[in-house]
Amino acid sequence: MVHPATGTRTPAIQLRGWSKDFGGGRGVLELDLDVRRGEVLGFVGPNGAGKSTTIRSLLGFLKPTAGRARVLGLDPDRNGEEVRARTGYLPGELSLWENRTGRRFLDDMAALRGGVDEPFRDELVRRLGVDLDTRVRRLSKGNKQKLGLVQAFMHKPELLVLDEPTDGLDPLLRREVHRLVREARDGGATVFLSSHVIHEVEQVCDRVALIRRARLLLCERVRDLHGRLREEVFVRFAEPVPPSALEGLAGVERFGTRSPTEYRFVLDGPPDALLKAVSRFRVDAFWTKRQDLEEALLYLYAGDGP
Repeated sequence: MVHPATGTRTPAIQLRGWSKDFGGGRGVLELDLDVRRGEVLGFVGPNGAGKSTTIRSLLGFLKPTAGRARVLGLDPDRNGEEVRARTGYLPGELSLWENRTGRRFLDDMAALRGGVDEPFRDELVRRLGVDLDTRVRRLSKGNKQKLGLVQAFMHKPELLVLDEPTDGLDPLLRREVHRLVREARDGGATVFLSSHVIHEVEQVCDRVALIRRARLLLCERVRDLHGRLREEVFVRFAEPVPPSALEGLAGVERFGTRSPTEYRFVLDGPPDALLKAVSRFRVDAFWTKRQDLEEALLYLYAGDGP
């Protein structure tokens, strides 16, 4: 949708001051978030942070306490049925019609959608290795997940809302789901993806939004987050070294000690000062490691990071 005044495309999802307050710090509070059309946004955070509450609100299943939401230009509270018709949704707690076969389930879902592109549905079934002839109640968790993924993608929706999409799948199928997400984005769809698998978010998402304690902590491009990752240096000395000998070094953001002989440093500049300070003592072991995105986000999950 193009904004008539500016000529720019309005976001696929726009939340302003959006809150669903269950009391006691539960729910989501004062959420401001834009999800651009044609992007994959990773929505991450610890259990109980408000991810599922946000997802259910986007689809009109929950009425907000305060604030404003627009999904595909619509108010999901008033136009939830139309929002859901234009969205492919995979819930985190998947509940399917247990007595139907996989084939009957997909046929019924297609009928509710008013029909789907059958060759595309068949391609999804093939790529994910879906069992169509067994009753749902006899399927494993992973096979149920594959059925849920097919029904979410098969009508080529404008918006995909995926809550833990690779839960229960083996590594090869996870890769296939990642390919499907990227293909949907490249075809113009917007993807709102909630996941606990940080590597998954890193692989397929354009931006990451982190929610913690019911509030949005950050929303940044994945490549920008990579640019903020630090180099870590680990040193084991032959004999105890006092912390005072390693304080205030240029290029060192912080340091800690595991024991009087073992130190960990996080760099924010050249290691020259650290190397000179360390070389004054006998070193048994010295190694470096670059932080990964999972470590950085877990640091923020715990509330220790800025």
